[in-house]
Amino acid sequence: MKIFTHIVVAFLMVLFCINTEAADLVVGKIAPSFEIKTVAGTPVTLATAKGRILIINFWATWCEPCREEMPEIEKFYQKYHAQGVDVVAISLDDKSDMETVKTVMKSFTFPTAMEYDVDMHRFGRIWRVPVTFVIDQNGILRYNGWEGEPSVNMPLLGKVVLPLLAPPASK
Repeated sequence: MKIFTHIVVAFLMVLFCINTEAADLVVGKIAPSFEIKTVAGTPVTLATAKGRILIINFWATWCEPCREEMPEIEKFYQKYHAQGVDVVAISLDDKSDMETVKTVMKSFTFPTAMEYDVDMHRFGRIWRVPVTFVIDQNGILRYNGWEGEPSVNMPLLGKVVLPLLAPPASK
């Protein structure tokens, strides 16, 4: 019984730590730090993304809603990349599925990364996919994928991202 109690306490401590980190995700506040290494070896961090809008999308090849939203993300990326929008798709697939991930990503022009090459623990445990975050040019979290609908599309991305691209109103 004593061992069981210790296991439960340890589990609750880990769960509390994960939820506390995810609770720090506040739209309008600085996004948590992260480190992403794309499959091509390019690093993506808050510092490297500065000056551009970054859409971070978690997905998996086995996730049908993920596969359905990817063409929408691609259309948005194609339309607004030159205006300062970047996308990185982080696959939750196993390392052994790298070739499948690469095959799927041949249809898209934005970079991908594998979860094992990513440090985004401050965004919370990725317990569902898809999940998407948007970070503005100054590192401010503008869309928290844990809130609202899990999938994104052109209208939602437009609603979140396009105001960030607009020049500030002159006084």
